Amino acid sequence: MAVKKGEEGGEGEGEVGESGVVMVVASSVEEEKEKEQEVGHPFDFHVCGPRNISAPNWKDLIRSSWRDARYKRMVIACFIQAVYLLELDRQDERTEDNGLAPKWWKPFKYKLAKALVDERDGSIYGAILEWDRSAALSDFILMRPSGAPRAVLALRGTLLKSPTIRRDLQDDLRFLAWESLKGSVRFNGALEALKSVVDKYGSSNVCVAGHSLGAGFALQVGKALAKQGVFVESHLFNPPSVSLAMSMRIIGEKAAYFWKRIKAALPSNADVLIEGKEEKASPFSDEAKKWVPHLYVNNSDYICCYYTDRTGEAGPGDSAIDNGRENSGAGDVAAKLFVMSKGPQKFLEAHGLQQWWSDDMELQLALNHSKLINRQLRSLYNTPPPQLLVKS
Repeated sequence: MAVKKGEEGGEGEGEVGESGVVMVVASSVEEEKEKEQEVGHPFDFHVCGPRNISAPNWKDLIRSSWRDARYKRMVIACFIQAVYLLELDRQDERTEDNGLAPKWWKPFKYKLAKALVDERDGSIYGAILEWDRSAALSDFILMRPSGAPRAVLALRGTLLKSPTIRRDLQDDLRFLAWESLKGSVRFNGALEALKSVVDKYGSSNVCVAGHSLGAGFALQVGKALAKQGVFVESHLFNPPSVSLAMSMRIIGEKAAYFWKRIKAALPSNADVLIEGKEEKASPFSDEAKKWVPHLYVNNSDYICCYYTDRTGEAGPGDSAIDNGRENSGAGDVAAKLFVMSKGPQKFLEAHGLQQWWSDDMELQLALNHSKLINRQLRSLYNTPPPQLLVKS
């Protein structure tokens, strides 16, 4: 039975099938598809990307936006999002023409130089993005803005989708058990990729960044190069701070702290012995101080919150400031730790990447002397790293 225009609340013509359901004409379906295209995919840059961030233009030759720490943080977070989308594009068989990932680097005049692929399952876990001089010239940007890296190595975190979840979770468990990712195939791939761009452009023109598990990789490959005297700017979003190895060390440190208090209360020369031990503490290498990674954490994210939890990162009573003076030895400068003072409170949002390019977020430089990051980087400070020639 045909349905006339206006009947059954419909605007167009249609017909009723055997089940009595009104069949919508093709024109209505096309209209719905057009509406979907106008709204865009949930991961489209114009849908969930930063709202008030400008693309490079000729004015950057006078005053570069990349000199603004907020701008740099937001753009680098977008690059990491692009790596997540590269893998999703691969899984959904999207091409470069209709893919989601390119929309996250093209506005900033960068291009994909290389995708890091895990040969075991074909998944993309990282990417090298380079300054796109041709795209910049098309917008009359004659040179790279000051502060903009020539190349960025971006590393994604865990994707809970079947094509890649197995390898992702293997590395998650590796870090949870050993607080190290050096045995991973992806660690070797990321390290070789970082070395290649450093050799090509020089360490001062390269940046490494990661989110969640990717931040763990970025921290450890950056540390591996720092031990060789090569210092690469590093930006780590929601880096993992929880591991069984760390928990055991914390228990041991607390036991040692209480034993130290007991010894100090005994009538002996314990104080002299303690002072002697403090004098033997290994000083920071002046070269190692040149590598200061940037960490971005949210206290509502229990995966990374131990970087700021003094109870979790130190023994009872420990503090970054002791009796008005900074602690010596491993308490010296190790990292810049940015803590979100106004932002998402629920775990999934607090651990998400989107918060780091939000307009309404507020960051606070909380600690320069995190005991947890000092412990992770301790091997850099024992002996000066070898002197290597690095391109400028």
